[in-house]
Amino acid sequence: MVTSNSGELRSIANVVESVATYEGEGFLVHRPFPSRALADIDPFLLLDEMGPVDLGPGEAKGAPDHPHRGFETVTYMLQGRFEHKDSHGHSGSLNPGDVQWMTAGAGVVHSEMPAKEFTRTGGRLHAVQLWVNLPRGDKMMKPRYQEITSDRIPVAQSSDGTVEVKVIAGEALGQRAVIDTRVPITYLHFKLQPGASVEQLVPAGYNCLAYTLEGAGLFGKEQERVERGHLVLFGKDGRAVKIAAPKHNTSASSVLLLSGKPLNEPVARYGPFVMNTQEEVRQAIVDYQHGRMGTITG
Repeated sequence: MVTSNSGELRSIANVVESVATYEGEGFLVHRPFPSRALADIDPFLLLDEMGPVDLGPGEAKGAPDHPHRGFETVTYMLQGRFEHKDSHGHSGSLNPGDVQWMTAGAGVVHSEMPAKEFTRTGGRLHAVQLWVNLPRGDKMMKPRYQEITSDRIPVAQSSDGTVEVKVIAGEALGQRAVIDTRVPITYLHFKLQPGASVEQLVPAGYNCLAYTLEGAGLFGKEQERVERGHLVLFGKDGRAVKIAAPKHNTSASSVLLLSGKPLNEPVARYGPFVMNTQEEVRQAIVDYQHGRMGTITG
């Protein structure tokens, strides 16, 4: 077992099954929140798992031109290849293992579409998108991108090699992320071999959740078994969380672990706009309709 010498472990507050829905041009996502069971987990607004799905030639779909204001989108590509561009002239590609951290701020029009070669050949598509709220003072900041290729994202292993973690944001097993966040956040991708376990420190007062990508996991001080496609919301009764892989798993458990400092601010949201008041949301709609967030060219 990998331990953080953390003392008291957090218990489980809730377990939520993701809900299948469709986005963009009609691609399938599994969404644990927002849903009827769970609205948000401050400062996190949305978590979508795209796929996993095996696509034939010509079957890949994406999200054509759409606006964002007032928050950040974090896209983590596990399998497949996507291309993106926006109304500020920015463009790039997302390959397996890459992360795009887009701070929409005052507003962008954004497009996320499968790469032409991936569309032509088909293949396995699996990705995760997280929405992170911005504090009031950053809602109208200048948009920015952090595009981190897989080889630049720190990876750490336990001394016995049974636990591996990809450190997208925050710190784990002695490795610190290269991504800069506006809100204090930890975003970790753990892979645990059968029988392995890990304890991760979580600052007092932070909200913390885990999402099972592959294989069952054991969570919290209760070590409750949770199946793939479920979200675990931890309580705030300890200084660390424990994740383990059941001994009888036939393959590694793959788990996302996220924690963040709550903003404790009013949230007014309408589709791709997340502000503090309804008036600010209405203004975002007007600005978009009048072209003030720009248009994608080329």
